[in-house]
Amino acid sequence: MIRALTAKTEDASERLDRFLSSALDISRNAAVRLIEQGYATVSGKVLSKNYRLTGSEEIVVQLPEAEETELTAQDIPLDVVYEDADVIVINKPTGMVVHPAPGHSDGTLVNALLHHCGDSLSGVGGEKRPGIVHRIDRDTSGLIIAAKNDAAHLCLSAQLSDHTLSRTYECLAVGNFREDCGTINAPVGRHPRDRKKMAVVASGRAAVTHWEVIARYGGVTHLRCRLETGRTHQIRVHLAHIGHPVLGDTVYGAKKPVPGLTGQCLHATQLRFLHPRTGEPVELRCELPEEFQAYLRKLQGIK
Repeated sequence: MIRALTAKTEDASERLDRFLSSALDISRNAAVRLIEQGYATVSGKVLSKNYRLTGSEEIVVQLPEAEETELTAQDIPLDVVYEDADVIVINKPTGMVVHPAPGHSDGTLVNALLHHCGDSLSGVGGEKRPGIVHRIDRDTSGLIIAAKNDAAHLCLSAQLSDHTLSRTYECLAVGNFREDCGTINAPVGRHPRDRKKMAVVASGRAAVTHWEVIARYGGVTHLRCRLETGRTHQIRVHLAHIGHPVLGDTVYGAKKPVPGLTGQCLHATQLRFLHPRTGEPVELRCELPEEFQAYLRKLQGIK
């Protein structure tokens, strides 16, 4: 299968391997393999993984035959919100890691989906596995979509790039917002001193978050946030940048956990996309997790 990509102005200075990882929603290692094996060309040339895009290139990727995954399928209960032959949408709980990684080799959403989906898997990443189209942090809960075949994976990834796939979150943010709504337009990239963190930096990629106030509780504000772009930790970084970090976020906000909260109080409540087979719009919602609701009741003085 061949995938044609076009680098945009906002992609200028991005490394080729990082660009492919994001555009195809594959791991950095998988992107590097595609480049090193000559499956990815930039304006007709095979370049190194370190090549920095100018923002106007045509990138053609020939996806090789997928291999069987070495990951373990695990029978882990899943809260399935929607499923058909092409896609599956899960309400991910707080604390569940999405992709296996050092320190989290099993017990992840991918391990669970391998068991649940069986032979219905995407091979876009170079091995047969569920095609995770976008990502949610371990301590963020809510809706996440995965493709069950290559065509659906490529279609949904394209929708993520052109913003047809829409994601809306609710969160509790520290502090009081004077306005009722607003937009944070600030580039996000790796933190200049702590490479495990993201930050608003001039050299980062364009990032836009739209927010609106649902309710105010004197020191804590209930927000609805809609992502226009999908950078790593975007909502958390953007809210911290304007002085209103997500409640319970010990990376970008408080130094200590908030009693009663397992992670940050951030939940993906709504997902909209065009079905990859029919083209019909699909809109899905899920309730706030009990921990989030319990904290809201506490703020509202409801026992």
